[in-house]
Amino acid sequence: MTVLKESGPDPTDALSSVPVAGSRRGVPVVGKLKFCYGPMDCGKSTLALQIDHNHARQGRRGMVLVRHDRSGEPQITSRIGLTRKAIEVGNETDLRLLVREQWAAGRHVDYLIVDEAQFLSPDQVDQLAELADDVQIDVYCFGIATDFRSVLFPGAARLFELADELQPVQVEVLCWCGQTGRFNARVSDGEVLRAGDTVVVADTEQMVVESSSASRSEGEPNTVRYQVLCRRHFRLGDLGPTSAQHGQLRLT
Repeated sequence: MTVLKESGPDPTDALSSVPVAGSRRGVPVVGKLKFCYGPMDCGKSTLALQIDHNHARQGRRGMVLVRHDRSGEPQITSRIGLTRKAIEVGNETDLRLLVREQWAAGRHVDYLIVDEAQFLSPDQVDQLAELADDVQIDVYCFGIATDFRSVLFPGAARLFELADELQPVQVEVLCWCGQTGRFNARVSDGEVLRAGDTVVVADTEQMVVESSSASRSEGEPNTVRYQVLCRRHFRLGDLGPTSAQHGQLRLT
């Protein structure tokens, strides 16, 4: 007769034991880190402002942060006309200190709204995760996943690694051909650019570059805009027959 021996834990099993229902009250409550992402023009900033509005109406206190808004000002602006003042995050900003300053002033913080989160450093994303885990702050980040080369921004890459929830923004943006647009092409003088600074603040309208160290002749304005394309036309650099009118569907 074969006797079955009681086996111990399987060292190759990646699953951890879970507390039984009655003992879960002792497990610390943590906040959540959520990343809502999508191409330009899909409504990320509008969603950020809507979430801030909803939480504030429910009596929660939050902070609104931004990194390189298209307006060049410390604010969140949406293309449908909504605007909200915000705290500008710099290269060396410690997001944990921003929250502690609010505490020192006697203001509780329940949540953070972070727009243009792709421009955060990986260390700053780690700080957001720390705030969610250790002080139960809900963090809502909004941003673009990939840059004009279709390469993940460092901040977005870290959010993909750490976020509790990843949510593509559901407002569909179309390429000029009618296919779903996913790629943010950087355009200058009717050409799709393939090299240059990772961070160049501009919009889907043609405008003067607001933040760039790209070389250009002295006194010669360097203009740039962005256009959302499907993968095929991003690869081909094809801006479509209406590129002279910027090839973008507009809400206003």
